[in-house]
Amino acid sequence: MSRRKRLLITISVALTTLLVAAGAAAAFVLRSLDAGIVRSDFALPHATKKPEPGEQNILIMGMDTRVDQRGKPLPKQVYEALHAGTEDDGGYNANVLMLVHIPKDRKKSVGISIPRDDYAEIVGAPLGVTHSKIKEAYGLAMQQRMNELQDDSSLTPDERYQQARAAGRQAQIETVSHFLGDVRIDHFVEMTMGGFYSVSQAVAPITVCLNRATEDSYSGAHFAAGVQELDAQQAMSFVRQRRDTGVDGPELTDLDRARRQQAFLVALADKLKQQSTLTDPKTVTELVGVTQSHVALDTGFDVLGFLDIARAAAQNGIEFVTLPIVEFGTIDGAAVNIVDLDEIHRVTAELLGTAPKAAAGAAPSPAGAEPSTASPASPPVEGGSVEGGSAEPSPSERSSPSGTTAVDSWDQPIRPGTRPCVN
Repeated sequence: MSRRKRLLITISVALTTLLVAAGAAAAFVLRSLDAGIVRSDFALPHATKKPEPGEQNILIMGMDTRVDQRGKPLPKQVYEALHAGTEDDGGYNANVLMLVHIPKDRKKSVGISIPRDDYAEIVGAPLGVTHSKIKEAYGLAMQQRMNELQDDSSLTPDERYQQARAAGRQAQIETVSHFLGDVRIDHFVEMTMGGFYSVSQAVAPITVCLNRATEDSYSGAHFAAGVQELDAQQAMSFVRQRRDTGVDGPELTDLDRARRQQAFLVALADKLKQQSTLTDPKTVTELVGVTQSHVALDTGFDVLGFLDIARAAAQNGIEFVTLPIVEFGTIDGAAVNIVDLDEIHRVTAELLGTAPKAAAGAAPSPAGAEPSTASPASPPVEGGSVEGGSAEPSPSERSSPSGTTAVDSWDQPIRPGTRPCVN
């Protein structure tokens, strides 16, 4: 599947919180939710810090696959709405990677987005690949495990599939932890592409805001400037768009698309926090179905125990930050994001409150990197010095009389309590 058609599904702490909340509430009635969720273990032997009591680091992974958590095809109408092929398209890339940090006091939570094409070391070198795009760790390890299990007659096809996916999760989580500076990850939440559509369908319409009118023949996007409400199919176009094919539209990149999805999920959180949303039996039932079919959790994730933590964090809001890149480049023929690992470690540690504020020295670009002809990336994210929105707004953030905040660049943080207008 071409890069153009891959969907970057950003899953924020708000989405995680409210899916879990909906599932937990329904579990008391249906008594079957927890048993229906796909779960697997993971380990981080090199993580450097033990958790504070009540602190949570949760890795959100959004998958490129066009099937559900058990490898089954989605309904035909979902494929039609996705405009992204069928069950035979896509793969097992983790096209969304976001570390959600919830501190023990439940204040100043932060969602740290990791661009999917960042060039990284792949822990364990599955299939002999030592370095690649960070999103590919999952699929490489999954395929390696499938190869190892293909002749094991003691396992059913479904058991082989689930063991392979568990291997993919382990590799992806460990790769992200190492990339960020061997940070501790307590839990993971994984969601499929179909799950995002189903959530959108359950709670639509969703209100978003755009700085400029835009259209895109690839994703089906056609949006006016300003505040507008989206149905589920429009939501898919909104979060998939990474270019403008109109006459005088904005110049967009994959990083702008990630920012689009962060903005969408801010709006989704606002919608889900409305009491009427989660007290509507039809909505709750649909969200429970999403959780069972499209979500995977680690075996240690206590759904009910997490509910109070998630509610408190949601009330205080979450800030979204995208990690910086140095430039767009080409390595072994693949378009990648070149990063400064020292800067990645510094920004992450500062956001998590685990390291001194002093910046580390710059690291050289990876060997073999060739400058690409793409436009250079924006400057390193200023959000690295932001603690829960304590920094002053940057010149790229403009308040409007309508209560929205214009965020012109992908590398600016989205702060709690705002309705962002994005490109």
